[in-house]
Amino acid sequence: MRRREQREHIFKLLFMTQFNTEGDMPEQLSLYFDSLGDLAGEDQEKIQEKYDRILEHLEEIDRQLNEYSFGWKTARMNRVDLTALRLAVYEMRFDDDVPVGVAINEAVELAKKFGGEDSGSFVNGVLGKIASGRKEGGEIHRAHRQTHQAKIIIRSSKKTADTQEESKNAE
Repeated sequence: MRRREQREHIFKLLFMTQFNTEGDMPEQLSLYFDSLGDLAGEDQEKIQEKYDRILEHLEEIDRQLNEYSFGWKTARMNRVDLTALRLAVYEMRFDDDVPVGVAINEAVELAKKFGGEDSGSFVNGVLGKIASGRKEGGEIHRAHRQTHQAKIIIRSSKKTADTQEESKNAE
């Protein structure tokens, strides 16, 4: 199973947690995995593992979302958007196997697929702020994982008029 498919299953499981009690979730997880039919045991294990790790960090993830989503606390967010954001923030902060750009792109795609008309742009905006470390009001906080940055140095072989003049005088 590809990572995108695994991510979608994790998304669905996270979404389910918003409608079920903690005590009901083991049974709900079992029913969900049974409904998938021929899911390989290895894939189920990976999905379950990542789902559990996200739940372990949920309080910290929500705290970060509340910090960066000006005017939209997690309690007010659309549940689909919130689920996509939680998954992406986990991948951005705690999963070194997923590049930040991929985490953002996949979350936007999930929000577009399962959310409302503006879900994709909302998710993209919040995650963009988190990735850049820019809070509302211009304050910059560095994210846990930095994105790749390139430094370009341009050297010119052309001498300026001043440099050429100095070269002639030196001779």
